[in-house]
Amino acid sequence: MKKGNLWAMTPFAVFLFLFIGSGVITGDFYAFPVIVAIVISGAVALVMNLKETFARKVDIFCRGAGNVNVMLMVVIFLLAGAFSEVAKGMGAVDSTVNFALSAIPPNLLVVGLFIIACFISLSMGTSMGTIVALAPIGVGISDHTDLAMALVMAAIIGGSMFGDNLSFISDTTITAVRSQGAEMKDKFKMNFWIVLPAAIVTGIILWAISIGETSHVEHLSYSWIKIIPYILVIIFALAGINVFLVLALGIVLAGAVGLVDGSYSLMGLMQKIGEGMAGMYEIAFLAILIAGMVEVIKFNGGIDFLLHIATRRIKSKKGAEFGIAGLVGLTGLSTANNTIAILIAGPLAKNIAGQYGIESRRSASLLDIFSCSIQGLLPYGAQFLAAASIASISPVSILQYSYYPILVGICGIIAILIGFPQFQKMKN
Repeated sequence: MKKGNLWAMTPFAVFLFLFIGSGVITGDFYAFPVIVAIVISGAVALVMNLKETFARKVDIFCRGAGNVNVMLMVVIFLLAGAFSEVAKGMGAVDSTVNFALSAIPPNLLVVGLFIIACFISLSMGTSMGTIVALAPIGVGISDHTDLAMALVMAAIIGGSMFGDNLSFISDTTITAVRSQGAEMKDKFKMNFWIVLPAAIVTGIILWAISIGETSHVEHLSYSWIKIIPYILVIIFALAGINVFLVLALGIVLAGAVGLVDGSYSLMGLMQKIGEGMAGMYEIAFLAILIAGMVEVIKFNGGIDFLLHIATRRIKSKKGAEFGIAGLVGLTGLSTANNTIAILIAGPLAKNIAGQYGIESRRSASLLDIFSCSIQGLLPYGAQFLAAASIASISPVSILQYSYYPILVGICGIIAILIGFPQFQKMKN
């Protein structure tokens, strides 16, 4: 393997310096706009390698940015944003939460919040949206019991990371699948069996900790019709229907429910679709810009350098899988954003997977699992900051109860060690 060029990695160093440096200086890791950091880093990539003309480097950048997988990812982002916003706007989230709270016994409220967060995040495809929806309810439950506020917030964050890792419309899932050339349903099945034990054990731990604590929840109204679009999207996706059709059907179903029950006028529905798509513009442009920058770095020998460093001590397939896990984990620690971590580590992971015969669904699963595990343990990550802000507590206090992200990481390591789960090999 080529040793590559260390200096070609300068744009990555610039990005991390801007992102982490600004966070350390300001105390807010989200103060410096990530898209600006990527634009500056991309500009650095374009001015390097003086042996090539600037026009040639721009062509290389645009070729990477316009890669078919990147464009597919962008369209899926937009459709996923539209579905999530339309469903939320017609009351699907409120109905799902109210139904779950009405069905859960008073002595299992913490476990119930975890399960509700799992389903909502699986349906919505966003951990942040789940936390914003459930954290105020968690605050109310904590105020009426002796349950620690940090424990309740940790249960909600854990459940939100479950769906973030598995949902067919999560940006992490979309990014992992497209970067590895895998099918969503295949990656879901691989992921599900790895994280299921972590979810079960987390539920048991939360039950044991909260024994004897109850809180009265008033009867809450909900509508089954409003929940159906979420359920059908999950069923359609598991059935292997093309993701474009799944999301389009989801938008149509959620929109139809909203029109019938009066939540939307026709123009209001169109505006909501537009708002949902607009909410995904940043991540879509990030995907495009990062892909372009990576292509220039690759041309300059930076990717070869990283692969040489990452794989020089790898002697086996298991070692390669640990290499992929380590790459995305370290990137996640640096960027405090699991989607960006996958965007950056994805091309490297694909090369490693190809070299060591790792199936695309396996590498996509590893990227998503370990990025979400790390993200769910970062006190300076958006999930912790949002929950802590709503609950008026320190984000660090939540860390001691973050059982699910820790267990996901452990289950991921065990899965690599024992080669679990075993599926029939995919045909080329």
